[in-house]
Amino acid sequence: MTMLLAASGLDIITASTAIIACLNNMGPGLGQVGPAATFAVLNDFQTWICTFALLLGRLELFSLLVVFTPGFWRS
Repeated sequence: MTMLLAASGLDIITASTAIIACLNNMGPGLGQVGPAATFAVLNDFQTWICTFALLLGRLELFSLLVVFTPGFWRS
């Protein structure tokens, strides 16, 4: 996903930290999506890539939470 963002015109620092921020749900990245900026500088394609990364990060969290439910271990 970082390479997709880099290929779409972002520098490698902005691309890698944007994907890391989206996967880990941690907030700002560096570069154009840094703490003093927003993700509004991204175009539609780049926003969709980051949205997909957000979903992957959340789905990973939900699958981990399911493992800790008692119903998962009864079946």
